[in-house]
Amino acid sequence: MNSPFSATEAKRPAKGLFGRLSSEYAHFRAAPLNMRVLLVTNMLYSFVLPVVELFIGAYIMRNSSDTVLVVSFQLALYSGIPLTFLLNGYLLRRIPIAWLYSFGMLLSGVSMAMMMSLSELDFAGIVCAGLVMGLSYGFFWANRDFLALSSTDDSNRNYYYGLESFFYTLSGVVVPYTVGAFIASNGSAEAVNTAYRMVTGLVFAITVAASAAVFRGRFVNPENRRFVYRHFERLWWRMMALAALKGIAQGYIVTAPAMLVLSLAGNEDTLGTVQSLGAILSAALLYLLGRFSAPRHRLGIFSAGLLLFALGGVLNAALYSPAGVMLFLLCLVIGRPLMDLAYFPIQLRVIDRVAAREKRNPFTYIFVHELGLYLGRFTGCGLFLVFALLVSSDFALRYALVVIGLAQLVSIPVASGILRRSE
Repeated sequence: MNSPFSATEAKRPAKGLFGRLSSEYAHFRAAPLNMRVLLVTNMLYSFVLPVVELFIGAYIMRNSSDTVLVVSFQLALYSGIPLTFLLNGYLLRRIPIAWLYSFGMLLSGVSMAMMMSLSELDFAGIVCAGLVMGLSYGFFWANRDFLALSSTDDSNRNYYYGLESFFYTLSGVVVPYTVGAFIASNGSAEAVNTAYRMVTGLVFAITVAASAAVFRGRFVNPENRRFVYRHFERLWWRMMALAALKGIAQGYIVTAPAMLVLSLAGNEDTLGTVQSLGAILSAALLYLLGRFSAPRHRLGIFSAGLLLFALGGVLNAALYSPAGVMLFLLCLVIGRPLMDLAYFPIQLRVIDRVAAREKRNPFTYIFVHELGLYLGRFTGCGLFLVFALLVSSDFALRYALVVIGLAQLVSIPVASGILRRSE
């Protein structure tokens, strides 16, 4: 079955805006309960992630003007994630998965509070805050991935990730613009830092709401079985190669927008406005792709996202100006969700196949996949640090994205091979 939607439904005539919205809501209501609860929870948490991803880097840049410190925070964050995946695997033997998932969301607010409480942004404080944020991401993503795996199947995963991406994109319209304008409206440095603390308080309140929503589901923990292995079949190693390639970009693109904008193009208001404009362009596209695309379309969607990211890196390097930064951000805000929309269903499909053949706990592959991502993230962050320390921060900001974007294009043939072998 290629799609969860019937041909009859796809050919129905339009019933006006209200009718169309009612039809889409009815389609959502027809989804399994756990899938709906997971989508609502992630919709709430989507209002947190833009703040964490965009404005923590901006906060460090504003208070230190040190790009190396920003990337060090990101590297500490990424180092905490695989350790937490391992810890989470053992905790799942005793603690309900909804509690661990909820705890991960709450920890993101705690990490932001730690950052804002530092009287001086030194290396030790930045690393500690980054590790706590890594714990938050680890508990969030480890449990989110398993819940997505167990709450969906291959026929409805395009819809699930399309709708989830739609939520994240809409929050990417509202949150960056609103938060950026609010922070930039404060004049003095102390007033700006107070604004950051107020945003942190709001983030914590939203994480509480998202944490409460997850308990409406009927989620079941993975089986209490061994989940650490060293040997896997060839298809899984191909998936690990794709994970490492994805991680190379993740290691840098989270903080790249804040560093580029604050270095070349303005302040938090500019950062928020550009992110919001780009998100408006991609929101409808993502929903339609998730709603009507089938598994056979994933490679094309994935390739389009990778090509946009590479194009953005080349434009930024060629122009290295406010205009170049804006073009890169527009490519990123459209290309990154396209990559994720296709990548996650590919990952879960491979886990379904390999776990069935090797007769192992599915969490095994979620844990090991994170190690592949970490290898890539470490490489991406390391590349920036090498460029910054051996040449200059400007050189790193200008050319690291080109190298990463072109390296990412190798993912296209790798993903094509994985899709052929997972049929």
